[in-house]
Amino acid sequence: MFLLNIRFILKFLGIIHLFESFFLLSAVGVALYYQENDFRPLLISYSIMFVAGLIFYLGGRNATDYNVGRREGMITVTLTWLLFSFFGMMPFLLGGYITHVTDAWFETMSGFTATGATILKDVESLPHGILFWRSLTQWQGGIGIVVFTVALMPIFGGTAMQLFDAEISGITHDHFLPRVTKIAKRLFGIYLLITCVLILLLWSGPMDFFDAVNHALTTVSSGGYSTKNDGMAYWNSPYMEYLIVVFMCISATNFALLYFACKGKFNKLKNDGEFRWFYSVVCMMTIITTAWLFFQNHEEAIEPAFRKAIFQVTSLISTTGFLTADFSGWGTFFTIIALMLMVVCGCAGSTSGGFKMGRFIILVKDMLNEFKKQTHPNAVIPVRIRGQVIQTHIVQRVQTFAFVYLVLVVIGCSIFLLNGLGFDESLGTAISAISNIGPALGKYTAGMFSELPDIAKWTYSFLMLIGRLEIFTVLTILLPAFWRQ
Repeated sequence: MFLLNIRFILKFLGIIHLFESFFLLSAVGVALYYQENDFRPLLISYSIMFVAGLIFYLGGRNATDYNVGRREGMITVTLTWLLFSFFGMMPFLLGGYITHVTDAWFETMSGFTATGATILKDVESLPHGILFWRSLTQWQGGIGIVVFTVALMPIFGGTAMQLFDAEISGITHDHFLPRVTKIAKRLFGIYLLITCVLILLLWSGPMDFFDAVNHALTTVSSGGYSTKNDGMAYWNSPYMEYLIVVFMCISATNFALLYFACKGKFNKLKNDGEFRWFYSVVCMMTIITTAWLFFQNHEEAIEPAFRKAIFQVTSLISTTGFLTADFSGWGTFFTIIALMLMVVCGCAGSTSGGFKMGRFIILVKDMLNEFKKQTHPNAVIPVRIRGQVIQTHIVQRVQTFAFVYLVLVVIGCSIFLLNGLGFDESLGTAISAISNIGPALGKYTAGMFSELPDIAKWTYSFLMLIGRLEIFTVLTILLPAFWRQ
C-alpha cells in the first residue's frame, strides 16, 4: 500500500464543509424570512455540517503539501460529492419533505451533480427555504464545488492543482492565468456575474424575485430544478423562454472563452473550433426540429414551432433539462435527435455534462483521418483543433472515454431493463444519468423518477456521480491498482 496523505484530505474536507455550511445558512435565512416550518430542519442541518467541517479541519490542521498527488485529488473530490450529498439530504429528511433515504439521496445527488432529475411530484408544496437550498445545490454543483474552494486555498494554504485537475470538466483546461487559484477565482467571478444578470432579467419579466433567483441558479448551472411543477411552461412566456435559451447556451460555453470575451477578446470565441461546432449543431438541429414540428402538424404556426424547437434542443444539448413541451409525442424522428443531443452535449470547461463537444470533434476528425489513411497508408495525419496538433495520448484518452461511456450506458440500461423499464426508457434513463441531463424518454421525459425501484434509483445516483466527475475520477478509485504502491 502507498502512503496516502490523510491529513491533507481531512483538511480540505474540513475547509469545504465549513465553506458549504454558510451556503446552508443562507437557506436558513430564507426560511426565517418567510417564517415557514423549514427553519428548524435547515438550522439543525447547518449545525451538523458546521461541526463535521470543524472536526475534519482539526483532524488535518497540521497537514503539509508534501506527497500530494492525483490520488489525493481524486479521493478528495469524490468524497466531497458523497459527503455533501449525505449532509445535503438532511433538510429533506429532518423536515419530513422526503421520508425515504433513497429518495432523499437521489434528490440531493441530482442537485449537486446539476442533473435535475427529481422524485418530487409537488415541488410547489415545499417551503421557500427548502426550495432555495434545492436550487443552491445545483448552482454549486454546476461550476464545481471544488472550484469554489480552490479559489479560497491561499487563505488556508494548500495545493490546488491536483484538486482542480480531478474536478474540472472537459478534455483539458486552458491555463489562461499563471496560477490555478487565480483561474478558479476568475471562473467563479464570471459565474457569479452571469447569475446576477440573469436574476435581474428574469425579475423584469413575469417572475417574482424568489422564482427569478431560483431559476437563475438552476439555469446558469445547467441544472434544471424549478419552483413550479410545470417548470418553465408554468409562465407560458416567449420572453422567458428566449431568455432562458440564451443563458443555457452561455452556460454550455467554455468559461475560459467567456472570461476572454468579458475582456473584449472576442476573437477567442470566433476562432474556437469547439465553440463553432456547438452553435452549428444547435442551429442545425433547431431548423430540422422546427420543420418537423411545422410540417407534421405538431404546430400550426412557424414561431411557436421554432420556439419549442430551440428551447428543447438547447435544453437537451446544454444538459439543463428545462422543458416547455412533452417531446415524447413528437415521434421517433425527434427521439433520435434527442438521444444525439443528450450524448454530445456542451463544450469542455462549461457547466454542462455529457460527452462534450470537444471530445466529439476529436473522434470525428480521427475517424476522417482513418479514411484518408486507407488511400494513403504511409501518411502521418494528426488530429488538429484550433490549428494545433492534438497529441496522440489525448486522442487515445478520448477514445477510451468514449468506450467507457458506452459501456456504462449499456450496464445502466441493462440494470434498468431488469427493474421493469422498457428498452426506450432504459436507454434514455441511462444516458440521462451519465450525461447529467434529467429528462429521459417515454414516461420519464419530464425527468420525474419517483416510480423507479430503489435499486434503479441507486444505480441512477451512481451514474450521476460518475458523469459529473468525468468518469475516470470515480472509476479509477474503484480499481485495485489505484491502491497499490
